[in-house]
Amino acid sequence: MTANTGPAAIPVTDELLRALPKTDLHCHLDGSLRLGTLLELGEAQGVRLPADTPEGLARAVRMGAQCESLEEYLTAFDVTLSVLQTEDALRRVAHELALDCAAENVRYLEVRYSPVLHTRQGLKPTAIVDAVLDGLRAANRETGIRSNVIICGIRHIDPQTSVRLAELAVAYKGKGVVGFDLAGAEEGHPARRHREAVQLILDNNVNVTIHAGEAFGPESIAQAVHTCGAHRIGHGVRLRENGDLLNYLNDHRIPLEMCPSSNVQTRSVADYESHPLKFYFDFGLRVTLNTDNRLITDTSLTKELRLAHERMGFTLEDLCTLLVQGFKSAFLPFREKAELLRDVNAEIAAVLARFAAPAAGGRAAEEAGAAVTAAAAVR
Repeated sequence: MTANTGPAAIPVTDELLRALPKTDLHCHLDGSLRLGTLLELGEAQGVRLPADTPEGLARAVRMGAQCESLEEYLTAFDVTLSVLQTEDALRRVAHELALDCAAENVRYLEVRYSPVLHTRQGLKPTAIVDAVLDGLRAANRETGIRSNVIICGIRHIDPQTSVRLAELAVAYKGKGVVGFDLAGAEEGHPARRHREAVQLILDNNVNVTIHAGEAFGPESIAQAVHTCGAHRIGHGVRLRENGDLLNYLNDHRIPLEMCPSSNVQTRSVADYESHPLKFYFDFGLRVTLNTDNRLITDTSLTKELRLAHERMGFTLEDLCTLLVQGFKSAFLPFREKAELLRDVNAEIAAVLARFAAPAAGGRAAEEAGAAVTAAAAVR
């Protein structure tokens, strides 16, 4: 398929989509292992996994069409977490995740996880955070990929545990941790129960993102924004059910971290065609494209971009603007983000020029780059 950009059409290929600079702002460490690494860690640690072959293990942890709900989707984490209880395993998985992202030109990555889920063998929370940061820094040295960490509280766990995790996030502010999240099943576990933890985060000027409107209605999003002061919303697919709240998020430029394949698998939406990403984008909301869980969802950003193009109606120009919105939504200091955005816009123009049809010459790519920059500027 192709997308018109200026007077010529540039074919939208996987090669082009991989070459474009990207962010992944909603990516769970414990859902994004390499399948082979999961097998190797299980064998090395003597952990019994659901299968001992790549094919069998893939069937066990890649939810796909077999999943009936978010709660069922989350059961796959029982498998991955079983091997993520040592510093070496955490360091390796973080390192490999960043390398995999760099391989498809993710320029900026925010990895989220809850240290409390990695303490089964007695690891201290600080050792857990340090191991993940070590792995991410190693990938930065090897590939140049920039990455930071978001510490997650868990909705269904004791709110005082969230306070301890918030204290940990504050302690690592400026040292690789850039935000705090509430993850886990929404229904029956309102974000307001964790208000003390979130207030500690806000009092220390740390960023907040909250999973909301994924498997519960827009009232969950309202609570995340108005009660907990969220700066971004994880998923938010049900925001469209409340037009007034939708306009509020749009007016205040509160980004949505959207993960289409994950949303289809958890039955948060019926299919790609009915996913609200394109509606939100067309309406002017600041939306970002993310993987959520690369292993469990069996996805990558290249795949998500292709699906947005083929199944959701995004043109190439739309996709480029969507990518820019990811960089605008990053939990980075303003001046650092502004410099990164300048580089990204120039890189997008260069990629389009490289992939422009030979008959169109450079003029089409120049016009495409200018159109993307202009569109992104108002979003």
